[in-house]
This record gives sequence, C-alpha cells and structure tokens, in this order.
Amino acid sequence: MAPQAMARIEVEVARLGDLDLAVLQARWRSVTGKAAPAAVSKGLLLRMLAYRLQADALGDLDADTARFLDRIALSPTTAAVPLPDRERIGGGGILVREWEGVTHRVMALKDGFAWNGGTYRSLSEVARAITGVRWNGPRFFGLRDKVRAS
Repeated sequence: MAPQAMARIEVEVARLGDLDLAVLQARWRSVTGKAAPAAVSKGLLLRMLAYRLQADALGDLDADTARFLDRIALSPTTAAVPLPDRERIGGGGILVREWEGVTHRVMALKDGFAWNGGTYRSLSEVARAITGVRWNGPRFFGLRDKVRAS
C-alpha cells in the first residue's frame, strides 16, 4: 500500500476519537451498511470502526484465524482452545511475545522469520536474540503445549 494511503487511514482512524457516539454510529452505518450494535459503548464502537476501516484498506483476517478467534470467544475457558499448528504460520503471520516489559513482534517469512530489522532461520534464533539465552523458539512464542505440572 502506498505511503499516502497509509497516512490517510492513520488520520481517519485518529479522527474517530473526536467523534461522539451518535456520529460514530452513523459512521458505522456508512461503512458497514448496518446499524451499530445497540449495547456497544462509544469506546468499543470506536475500536470496532477503526478495525473495520483498516481491514477494508489493508485486508482482513484469513479464514483460519477468524475461526480460531471465534473458538476462543465461544469457549468458557481459553485452556480448552488448542493453539494453531505452527506449520500454519506461513509467510506474513505475526507472532507476538512480551519479554521483560517489551513487546516483540516477529513476522513469519517464507524461509525464516523477521524481527527487529533482521532475518533469522528459526524461531529459536529469534528467541535467543531477544533473551540472550538459548530457548526453544516455538515454546518461547507459545506454539508448543506447556508441560503440565503433575
């Protein structure tokens, strides 16, 4: 996407914060063609609208991710929801991990992973670069089942 288009979206999303609930509801109707959900607060509607504007311009979630999030939302406990297969984290997938108060975002590439301006062959290399010690990369990023304490 062109930098000018990205800047336009950023400005449009930033301006949403200045709108009152009635105007946000009208904006929702113009974007989605539907009435805004009645029981949604101004803050949540603002976030929903910001997401929709960005998704329309940049692309929405793929079907597998949407189904995974639906399972989480419908599950009484997230412990019952299996993690996605690590093989399905293909090119463009983003892994997020907080380490010592810093949020790290790693993008899966076709042949490796990108983090902090560098390219790595494995998640374990990324985890080592983040922490300074050897880690199992898939475990560090939550892609492996944790060992259950007996």
